[in-house]
Amino acid sequence: MARYDSRHHARDRGTTGKGNDRSYVGIDPTADSLHIGHLVGVMMLRHFQMGGHKPIALVGGATGMIGDPSGKSQERNLLDEKTLRHNENSLKKQLAKFLDFYSDKPNAAELVNNYDWMKEFSFLEFIRDVGKHITVNYMMSKDSVKKRLGSESREGLSFTEFTYQLVQGYDFLHLFNQKGCKLQMGGSDQWGNITTGTELIRRKTGGEAFALTCPLITKADGGKFGKTESGNVWLDPERTSPYAFYQFWLNTSDSDAEKYIKIFTLLSKKEVEALVAEHQEAPHMRKLQKRLAEIVTELVHGKEALETAIEASQILFGKGVTNTLRKLDEKTLLAVFDGVPTFNISKEELASGIGIMDLVAEKTEALPSKGEARRTIKGGGLGLNKEKVTSDDLIVTTNDLLNDKYLLIQKGKKNYFLIIAE
Repeated sequence: MARYDSRHHARDRGTTGKGNDRSYVGIDPTADSLHIGHLVGVMMLRHFQMGGHKPIALVGGATGMIGDPSGKSQERNLLDEKTLRHNENSLKKQLAKFLDFYSDKPNAAELVNNYDWMKEFSFLEFIRDVGKHITVNYMMSKDSVKKRLGSESREGLSFTEFTYQLVQGYDFLHLFNQKGCKLQMGGSDQWGNITTGTELIRRKTGGEAFALTCPLITKADGGKFGKTESGNVWLDPERTSPYAFYQFWLNTSDSDAEKYIKIFTLLSKKEVEALVAEHQEAPHMRKLQKRLAEIVTELVHGKEALETAIEASQILFGKGVTNTLRKLDEKTLLAVFDGVPTFNISKEELASGIGIMDLVAEKTEALPSKGEARRTIKGGGLGLNKEKVTSDDLIVTTNDLLNDKYLLIQKGKKNYFLIIAE
């Protein structure tokens, strides 16, 4: 991690260390949910609070209306106030799982929105009170600006985004003056924006402020952390089901799991080392990944959702039973069987009953022929909703539907087919 103070001299020191320091992390409010890319900063705040200090989560309502050029190749959509307020309320609910906002302790966490102090700030006031203290030369020296102005970008950089670092710098100044906040934390891509704040504090007040950044999280294969084929891994269960969330952590590589468990859990160094050693003795058991997935999923979604995710994960590996399958909500069911072949049938026709042979060989083509279906049943290799089909005379009706819409056909141990009745 890097530390930086307002005089531009690196120092091996923090702030007062008396248990009453304040630090903030800025959070992008362009969605009504955090994704796991936010968790590094959130965990920094959590450790800060556990150390007896006061964490401040800043929702960038004003900066969300501008767009941060850091790490981006083009501008993003601007948000209206109604959307920003909705997002702010949603984010606080998620942050409350990590930070204590509601106790009467002096270091209770606080949520602020920079829109509240920026909305009445006129353009003339801003360029007079803020803009004159930071030179264009200084702003142009930031890597985030250089990249957008250089050959790496075809879009260039608008004046709106160019001013982003001034607005973020003013946030730091405001929190420094109003709340005694002397430390801003974030990812290494925010270094330039944060140090603009320390520079503004120095020039405006002569005071001392600090920046602390951590490296951006990467995957061992070079891929972007927190991204899957379907997009971001969100904390909102409506965007990313607890099952899919659990699976993300469960499917990490050994090297990534060893790194992530140090960042996203509160396990002690001794506990992590013991777990890593146990994992190395039997890597195929994936104990490291399982522990990581369990801790983070329970923290974000709760114990009940974790148990459902674990049960759902067992279904594909032959351990799940019909009762487990029937307990799954539609979103989890579809997540579990994402990518398996699907077929559609008429729910009206199913109401009067369809023979299993017709269902798998003609209505859906899950199996190539009735002969193949008959041989599979005779060999004990055909399942309906995780129950073995023992007779080729079985009649399937709407009573067999999962979530009043789905039938799950299984051939052998690994071949699944999802039938959708509409």
